[in-house]
Amino acid sequence: MLNAITAKPKAQWRTLFLAQPILTAILFFSVMLFSRSVANGQEEFVPPPARLLSVLPFRLLNGGIVLVKCTLGNYKDSLNFIFDTGSGGISLDSLTCEKLRIVPVPSDKTIRGIAGIRNVSFVYNESLRLPSLEVDSLNFHVNDYGILTSVYGEDIDGIIGYSFLSRYIVTLDYDSNKIYVYSRGSFKYPKGGFLTRPYIVNLPVETARVRDNNTVSARFYFDTGAGLCLLLSSDFVSDSALLRNKKRKPVETLAQGLGGKTIMKQTTVRDFRLGPYKFHNVPSYIFDDEYNITSYPSLAGLIGNDLLRRFNVILNYGRREIYLMPNSHFRDLFDYSYTGLNIYWVDGEIRASDIIKGSPADLAGFKTGDIIIGVENNFTKNIQAYKNLLQNVGKKVSVVIRRDNDLLVLKLKVETIN
Repeated sequence: MLNAITAKPKAQWRTLFLAQPILTAILFFSVMLFSRSVANGQEEFVPPPARLLSVLPFRLLNGGIVLVKCTLGNYKDSLNFIFDTGSGGISLDSLTCEKLRIVPVPSDKTIRGIAGIRNVSFVYNESLRLPSLEVDSLNFHVNDYGILTSVYGEDIDGIIGYSFLSRYIVTLDYDSNKIYVYSRGSFKYPKGGFLTRPYIVNLPVETARVRDNNTVSARFYFDTGAGLCLLLSSDFVSDSALLRNKKRKPVETLAQGLGGKTIMKQTTVRDFRLGPYKFHNVPSYIFDDEYNITSYPSLAGLIGNDLLRRFNVILNYGRREIYLMPNSHFRDLFDYSYTGLNIYWVDGEIRASDIIKGSPADLAGFKTGDIIIGVENNFTKNIQAYKNLLQNVGKKVSVVIRRDNDLLVLKLKVETIN
């Protein structure tokens, strides 16, 4: 435009000057009309801002499991629920239903887990009560969580999953150990994090990169209910040749999940990258996906909460968004310990079981049925505390047991998978 008016004679300039008010008016109305047209063409419904509805404290169990207390319907006693993005619904423990005299309705539906497939009954149209918030019209499926209760030493009354998460925007803050529940609406994410756009059909799926023998990009369940860092299907590991030249062979271990117990292999992968965030020497489990929960090759496995707890996480299922922000646990050391000893809370006692043959626990002389009286100088009968003490890699840990009414002290050397 500047080049077009640089060489006009005086007469033309005078005509332009006199005509300027008319041109200005025409230009003004043209701009106004154009602006209205553009505005109308770009009209967009802006939802109201998300409102904070509830703040719910939580505790972390071994492996990063998030445990919250809520009440059910008109029942006064609080119940323990695991907060689980890896659950496609919401559920109650069968024993909890018996205690509350709730009669589930049989169904032909089944659920799948790493250790089995089960037919489930339902408790329909029930409500869940959080601080300042009642979530109604929920259909709870009923499952036996006795194995989880024995593993964590606390009653596990149910699991909160997609049926709840799909209704709200939910923040898990591992710095304050609180869950913030917001209504769905416009939401401003804090600075310093990374926005992912997972594929979500009941369960969120994220793309991530694994590197060991080579580098592979794959899709994984985003699973806050899994008490581990990574779970990889053996089919994925084999087809990708991910661990082909691994110097340290994976060790055999036991995992507990839906359907019971299953044998897995435990090792590390050199690098794992989620978005811009990279972790080194990540503890990983390898399992035979007998029940096809990953539908390989669609998915390679899952990302568990012993890794995800290193972020404060905002779950916005309505917009298919997950926001990750590194927190104070981001650089926590990983747990590389290996003992081959599995302990469970049974009838008010902590018992040894499922001793892996050839493992440190086997070599130390542990037998199934041994009652754990204390670990080191801790005699609290707190299974969470005992498990923490059994993570001291390289140390010989003193374990006091009762066997056939005799007290024994066994020395267990904690090995490493790294």
